[in-house]
Amino acid sequence: MKPAIIKVPLKKNLYVKWDDNSETIVDLKKLRRLCPCATCAALRDSQSKTFIPIFSENQITISNIEEIGNYAISISWKDGHNTGIYEFPFLKNLSEIL
Repeated sequence: MKPAIIKVPLKKNLYVKWDDNSETIVDLKKLRRLCPCATCAALRDSQSKTFIPIFSENQITISNIEEIGNYAISISWKDGHNTGIYEFPFLKNLSEIL
């Protein structure tokens, strides 16, 4: 499973069309909130379950997307955060996570 197309329509969602013709659409706030990097994971673990993050515009604006090998993409955000590596299975299932 690999992305065939990756877009950021209207700078609000990440759209991925997979090579099996399925699609994933994820709100950029959700994508940033669930960033898989160690720093973001530790921050999430330190917050209460009812914590709702508020992001600035720079934190939810993608400046670059780069494919990492055959297994993931790396997203660089406009605020400079770029350590999250979104593996394809995780990315594909993001639309199902609240």
